[in-house]
Amino acid sequence: MRMTTEEAFIKVLQRHGIRHAFGIIGSAMMPISDLFPQAGITFWDAAHEGSAGFMADGYTRATGETSMMIAQNGPGITNFVTAVKTAYWNHTPLLLVTPQAANATIGQGGFQEVEQMKLFEDMVAYQEEVRDPARIAEVLTRVIAKARRLCGPAQINVPRDFWTREIDVEIPEPVVFERAPGGERSVAAAAALLSEARFPVILNGAGAVLSKGGIDASSDLAERLDAPVCVGYQHNDAFPGAHPLFAGPLGYNGSKAAMELIAKADVILALGTRLNPFSTLPGYGIDYWPPGAKVIQVDINPDRVGLTKKVAVPIVGDAAKVARGILADLSETAGDEGRQARRTLIAETKSRWAQELSSMDHEEDDPGTTWNERARQDRPDWMSPRMAWRAIQAALPREAIISSDIGNNCAIGNAYPDFDEGRRYLAPGLFGPCGYGLPAIVGAKIGRPDLPVVGFAGDGAFGIAVNELTAIGRGEWPAITQIVFRNYQWGAEKRNSTLWFDDNFVGTELDTQVSYAGIARACGLKGVVARTMEELTEALRNAVRAQMRDGTTTLIEAMINQELGEPFRRDAMKKPVRVAGVSRDDMIAAG
Repeated sequence: MRMTTEEAFIKVLQRHGIRHAFGIIGSAMMPISDLFPQAGITFWDAAHEGSAGFMADGYTRATGETSMMIAQNGPGITNFVTAVKTAYWNHTPLLLVTPQAANATIGQGGFQEVEQMKLFEDMVAYQEEVRDPARIAEVLTRVIAKARRLCGPAQINVPRDFWTREIDVEIPEPVVFERAPGGERSVAAAAALLSEARFPVILNGAGAVLSKGGIDASSDLAERLDAPVCVGYQHNDAFPGAHPLFAGPLGYNGSKAAMELIAKADVILALGTRLNPFSTLPGYGIDYWPPGAKVIQVDINPDRVGLTKKVAVPIVGDAAKVARGILADLSETAGDEGRQARRTLIAETKSRWAQELSSMDHEEDDPGTTWNERARQDRPDWMSPRMAWRAIQAALPREAIISSDIGNNCAIGNAYPDFDEGRRYLAPGLFGPCGYGLPAIVGAKIGRPDLPVVGFAGDGAFGIAVNELTAIGRGEWPAITQIVFRNYQWGAEKRNSTLWFDDNFVGTELDTQVSYAGIARACGLKGVVARTMEELTEALRNAVRAQMRDGTTTLIEAMINQELGEPFRRDAMKKPVRVAGVSRDDMIAAG
């Protein structure tokens, strides 16, 4: 059929059901954005491309549907870098469309020119450049297929002078791959190990959420074995929170119950997880990873199997299919040894941790440091971060989707939320970008307008995304609820400063004159300040009600004291030793 290159591009998007694009408008993409309204594609023009990328990540993670990131070549595209790498480690199948400087002039150092393929080569699961206008539909079809098969962002680079060309083309059908069930021998070997296990433990990762039926399959397997189920760091939605076998998240500020139970494991089924460091490093001073346990690791990507832990049985395959295969191969007596004692221990361990968590009001100081003690004395009537999280839990709807930013106060909350279904918990993942919480929850709401959504961010991280308040109040944007923990500091870095740099707070203090609730009101949104647990609970209830009933976006500024939780990188930092010494007297005069 005769058509233009942009018509061919749009028809491929339609054939793959890609209905949402996120970015900022630019001349290099206008030939296709001009067709978006006719094609049924909505373009969400954010205030910054980085936030647009986080919106796309939030949309796709909440819905399972591929979305698109697109912007102006050069500086518009470079602003996507952090979001793309975040999506890579979140295993989010996004389409990254990067219009390129014109083929006819590239290499001459022209306007807005940069090597966009080199820029993203270790940020994406796959990338390809269009070499001939006639091949644009073929290349785009392959890039979308790679994004979905590899569970990551994939890039198509299109020289801007390839638009508005007339070509003869047949629009290809989508390439659909059947997910692998794992090798027969490896699945049988895993079943044999679990059949003989005295204390089997299942560890669910993102793969259990991304795999169709993965959570249900892991639940069936856990019930057959009476095995406790832990989840990886920032994957609290990878198993039903109300299930009696759910032990909670491992790792940083996670569940002590999960840590105590996995420490007893003789066999661990790591289902859909690459066993990242934050899910295996000590937490609360507990070095819980059992060195003698035999590990069965299941991942869709063979490059990640055996990457961080010694593996007894490696399996490359889809989490749901592999779990079902293992279940079918279990012996008749699998799980019988110590079954009743295991059930009792799981229940007792969970109960003990729930009681401890509900009574935790304050953060501890390391020996030799006193910051948290001073923070409590400085603002004795202010909420602590844990008080704020308990107040939030009292009002957070069970069916809500939430997003969490990176940082001290969001991390302290890692142990609190649990969910009945997958695709309910959006966190920035192991790339750890600040500024994720607000745009991610906006993307989630675009994809799931039927559900309440609540975003969380500390005030430092929120400052990176605060400009999105100028974008999301427009009539076509959906209503969301955002909570900002306000303590006027970069908390994680400040905790590092107390531990290793003698309270030398360089760059950790924020402007106390700034009101985020005031900024929200100035942008036509609702801004509320909560100073007590009761006020915070009431504000959240009212905000969610207004979101769902009236279409009102509310920002809640939760005022909390400056207590600081566990450092992120206790494993990677130490107190420095000064050798030569540094003096301001050695600074020469300028000029």
